[in-house]
Order: sequence, then structure tokens, then C-alpha cells
Amino acid sequence: MKGIAIKEERISAEDYIGFLKRTDLGSQYPKERFFDRISKLVNNASISLTARNENGDIVGVLFGLTDFAYWLYVTDLGVDRKYTGQGIGRALMKTAHEIAGGEKDIAVYLIANKNAIPFYEKLGMEKSTDVMQYDKTEWTKFMVE
Repeated sequence: MKGIAIKEERISAEDYIGFLKRTDLGSQYPKERFFDRISKLVNNASISLTARNENGDIVGVLFGLTDFAYWLYVTDLGVDRKYTGQGIGRALMKTAHEIAGGEKDIAVYLIANKNAIPFYEKLGMEKSTDVMQYDKTEWTKFMVE
């Protein structure tokens, strides 16, 4: 992670969409009301972290929702394809966990795409079968390009 700085910061929807084009996260969002929904995401996440390189370019992002008492739900974790394998994702997760309240108090939850499962397992996370969902959303798959 040489030359990479992680910090809490809000980024614009435009900056996040630009970042999505350089990651595999760009396929996880529905097409319906995409820009409006991304705007809400970047403005309302409890935890908003970026990893930036020496030039100030965004190379990693984590958004999370937390009550700062019991749980952290990671909504988004992505790393620029050119920067994977450098520990950026791990550092973003660790930082978010600490901000939320730390390992002794905060349980972490997320929905992982199948390609990311090995990464999360390396972090010590386990698959769960006891999560409930209610999902009636409009969801047309597309890729942010």
C-alpha cells in the first residue's frame, strides 16, 4: 500500500461513478434511477472512506451503514482494477470497522458477489444463512461504463 492514503471523506456522485468504471462494482447497481440513487448513496452513508494514490486519484472506496454500537453493514467496497492485491480492500475494511466501534463491539455484515467471497473469507468472514430480505425493487442489470 505504498503511497496510498485512506481517509474519511464524502465524494460526489460523479467521482464515484468515474471510480465504478475502474472496478468490478459497476455491475452491482440497477439501471433504474441510477444517478439519483448513487447521489443518495454517497451523501447518506454513515461511513464514507476513500483510498487515494500519490496523485490524489481514488483507487479504493468503502461505504457503510452503522449504528456505532452493534453492527456495520458494508454497502460498497471496491478497488481500482490496477490496484488490486495491494491490501487496499483489507485496509478499508479495517478502518471502517475501527470507525464503527471496533472488533469487540461491532459485527460486520455485507452482501458479496461470488467473485469477492474468497477475499472476504481471507478477512475471517463466514457465509451466513440467517439473513432475511424483503426485495421488491426494480432491478435491470447493466454495467457502469
